[in-house]
Amino acid sequence: MLKQKLENRNLILASGSPRRQKFFTDLDLDFEIRLKEIEENYPISLIHSEITDYLAELKSIPFLEELKTEDLLVTSDTIVWHNNKALGKPKNEQDAFNIIKSLSGDTHEVITSVCFRSTTFKKIVNAITKVTITTLTDEEIWHYIKNYKPMDKAGAYGIQEWIGLVGVKKIEGSHFNVMGLPTHLVYKTLNTIANDF
Repeated sequence: MLKQKLENRNLILASGSPRRQKFFTDLDLDFEIRLKEIEENYPISLIHSEITDYLAELKSIPFLEELKTEDLLVTSDTIVWHNNKALGKPKNEQDAFNIIKSLSGDTHEVITSVCFRSTTFKKIVNAITKVTITTLTDEEIWHYIKNYKPMDKAGAYGIQEWIGLVGVKKIEGSHFNVMGLPTHLVYKTLNTIANDF
């Protein structure tokens, strides 16, 4: 399986997200975690998946000088795209409320890009999932924010939490992508990379 194919590679996940780390564990991969702080700024001319592609690659750059030939670095970025605007992580509780309120009763897209890098190559892939949220009351939104503290989540919500159970009416695409990683695409891409090396 994939674990054996990658046994001569040192897989590095550059993400502090517990969800992404658990996905790598659940995919039965041997990996290490390396973290570096980075300002997640992007040119305002970018739209949609161009943003996540750019940021996923940007997150890989601080690691480049320290990569060894056997290293395979994985970085990623997720945004919520709604009304032709990128929604990142909320700045505070009021911002979280405003974001969720705007998503309530409407459909948005969750976009995740994943960048794979070694000393000799770079590959970026992305996945898009459409999520329709039922109309939520202000009381429900505040209940979620106060009890689940979604400050670390793009779009101010986690589909795996209470709000996903009561609020997600329809989903088109990868459920895991909405949680922060298109696991099917990561698995497929790692298999391709493993076969090439």
